[in-house]
Amino acid sequence: MNKFDKKANTWDENPVHIERSKAIAKAIRARVPLNQKMRAFEYGSGTGLLSFELQPDLGSITMADNSEGMLEVLNEKIADSEASNLRAIKLDLTEDSLPDDQFDLVYTQMTLHHIKDTETILQHFCDLLNPGGYLCVADLDKEDGSFHGKDVTDVHRGFDRKKLADLMRRVGFSNISFTTAYNMEKETNGITRTFPIFLAVAQKQA
Repeated sequence: MNKFDKKANTWDENPVHIERSKAIAKAIRARVPLNQKMRAFEYGSGTGLLSFELQPDLGSITMADNSEGMLEVLNEKIADSEASNLRAIKLDLTEDSLPDDQFDLVYTQMTLHHIKDTETILQHFCDLLNPGGYLCVADLDKEDGSFHGKDVTDVHRGFDRKKLADLMRRVGFSNISFTTAYNMEKETNGITRTFPIFLAVAQKQA
């Protein structure tokens, strides 16, 4: 069972998850000229909190995740919303082939640090975009491992912004910029710490 399957039914009950998604959606709107003709793709969508925030601003949105539990909750939310521009697919870009579709916007929140090969997944995102399309990545700034616990070794301990920008350029992105979208408070070892979450925005070279 995917470790996120167990978290799916209670994911939306965490007010931090909701607040974080709202903040990231606000940051995306401030940096990307969204419109209702844009075709968007969210990778690592979970229960779709971010996409539901952006849904009124976009055309079609494809939400992809590899957790059956998250997708089950997500499909229920789509059905309840009666939104006609949302769809969910099961996809793991570390193993599966790329979808045939092309998009104007690709975005992901708190997913990149779970993927071992950062450069390859960024290349996949670039390949999914139309020329001039936008990539938005929200994730942790470099940290000492406290966010997940120092015994957790299968995740990146956040990202150095300059190094991530260099990788983005290497795979075909330009106009790269960073901002702090949200400051997440989390208790680690009995101490409440603040973990900045950046939003990186880049464009696929035309």
